Amino acid sequence: MRTNVKTIVFIIIFSLISNKVLAENLPIIVIAPGKNPQSLATVGSSVTVIDGDDLNASSNFSLANIIDDNSTNINMFQMGGTGANTGIQLRGLEKRYSTVYVDGVKMLDPSSSDGSFYMENIMSNSIDRVEILKGTQSSLYGSNAIGGTIHIFTKKGREGNNSNFEIETGTNNTRNLTYSVDGSNDKFDYYLGLNKLVTDGISAMSDNNEDDQYRNDGIVGNLGYKINDNFRIENSFRYVDTFFEYDAVNSSYKDINSTDNIEGTYTLKLIHEKDKFKNSFIYNKLYSERATGDHANTYTNYFGYRDAINYLGQYNFNLDNRIVYGIDSEFDTSRYPKDWSGGAMRNHDESIISQYFDLQFRPFEKLYSTFGLRSDDHTTVGRKTSGRATMNYKLNKNSKIRSSFGAGVRFPALYDYKYASTTIVDNGGALEDLKAERGLSFDVGYDTYLENLNLGLSIALFRTEQKNSLLNNARTGWVQGNATGVNTSEGIELSGNWKPTDKKISLDFGYTFVDSYDAATCDPEELAAYADSECRLTGTKLATAKVRVPRHAIQSKINYNFNTNLKTSLSGKYIGETRDFGNTNNNWTDVILSDYFVFDLNTKYQIFNNYELIFSVDNILDENYTQAYQYSTPGRTFNFGIRRVY
Repeated sequence: MRTNVKTIVFIIIFSLISNKVLAENLPIIVIAPGKNPQSLATVGSSVTVIDGDDLNASSNFSLANIIDDNSTNINMFQMGGTGANTGIQLRGLEKRYSTVYVDGVKMLDPSSSDGSFYMENIMSNSIDRVEILKGTQSSLYGSNAIGGTIHIFTKKGREGNNSNFEIETGTNNTRNLTYSVDGSNDKFDYYLGLNKLVTDGISAMSDNNEDDQYRNDGIVGNLGYKINDNFRIENSFRYVDTFFEYDAVNSSYKDINSTDNIEGTYTLKLIHEKDKFKNSFIYNKLYSERATGDHANTYTNYFGYRDAINYLGQYNFNLDNRIVYGIDSEFDTSRYPKDWSGGAMRNHDESIISQYFDLQFRPFEKLYSTFGLRSDDHTTVGRKTSGRATMNYKLNKNSKIRSSFGAGVRFPALYDYKYASTTIVDNGGALEDLKAERGLSFDVGYDTYLENLNLGLSIALFRTEQKNSLLNNARTGWVQGNATGVNTSEGIELSGNWKPTDKKISLDFGYTFVDSYDAATCDPEELAAYADSECRLTGTKLATAKVRVPRHAIQSKINYNFNTNLKTSLSGKYIGETRDFGNTNNNWTDVILSDYFVFDLNTKYQIFNNYELIFSVDNILDENYTQAYQYSTPGRTFNFGIRRVY
């Protein structure tokens, strides 16, 4: 299906200007942009907030799917059904260029091939809020934060003693059970959340019809204690045990693959606040273990260990001027066999010691600015610096112009050094020959709120550049190394929201255009070095784009409250054509994935004071679409459940 771009643009503009909308402009407090609470109205970076109302309104079990439903400028793809490998791309960059934080602590899996975090195993039941910060943020958040960062805040105890539960069932024999208790008083606060999700699933690959099961058993806990007026101690932990069946990519193999994962994290924070100072000492430990079985009944264990000791300080000169500073000490270790060859378990470890500061100041009445620098000392690569600067100019109480510039870094993953099928050492080099990847990003945006219409509008232009991209794939002969070309991604993000106070209906709308270029796999000079004369597709911008990044994406959600008890929403999404890599089934020839529309319906009905019935239909039209080449996506699915909330 091909859609006329002019028609799409017309629909966007018409939808934004043709509705007489009435809504209340409420202040929004965010934490991620500067590692401290601040009004979104003063922030120069691009931020998307998914709050508790958005989370409660969704019928999705997975947090990644909720993120996908609530923003078009955040692209998500999934390689199969529930529990399958999920990628979230910020600003058109691969997921390894974005970092994930849970309650302020970086989540990174040292045993994964690119060091990125697996979002598909985070269930939504214990999540209170998500803030997504777009653009290069390495000066505050370190390695990998070239595309941005995703910040997840778990639930804390509320006043009194409370309990909640949710029971749901749905298509593919899906069953979900969650239960939580929480509470707080003058000294203590606590939260404990449990979940169990099981589903027969769908086939991960589209070449067969067998089911690929998924199971997720998880627990999330938070415990806080106020020692005195100045000291507070916080403990948090997360444990998840998952099992997922997946298909071999090669269609000639038997589909008996599976992965059994265990992941656990623990965080201890000691927080001291007095006068103008705030100091936090943080210890975090992460353990991950994956046991995988392949088509040949060969089983392999992958282990990842991460310890981090961080100090975060803040000094408030006055209400509008402060400095945030800190020291991060990160220690990563992995243990598993080398690709393909298997054999004995290998060990590798790296550490990064970092120092940073971020000056947040207000030089003029209407101007808010930040300037930050970071120095990272990596065990093998050595010392690298990154920085950022932002500006927010308030035109009036409802409108602002914002802009940000960032220079970031991404260090090689442990896999790049030790476990790839052909490492730099195997090729006659040294570990030090692998360079850190570098990124530059710039954006400028305009946000406004029209009081007479109660309409919020936002538009942003952005551009990112990547250098020294790490390669290891079939078209390079599986040789590990840095590419010489420059990858780029630029585009426009447009969104609107209408939430009238005296109407039963509200509307959210967004459009994103991304023009990306993948020099690492499409630059003729780059490919010639690997005896590959040209990009596998030619003739259009899409042929050289980043894989699985659509040029056009549109999303809209209409919310309608029939009465105080019955609420429903209808959401629609259009994803344009995307380029994807081929695989062994088509001799690694690139392909173009077709565009598609998906519509979802979600309804909640309050039957008693604290009980809700939930009903949803996803992919109402039963669209047959593809997010990754030869991987399946769910057809029309139903979900029904009951929820008790205090």
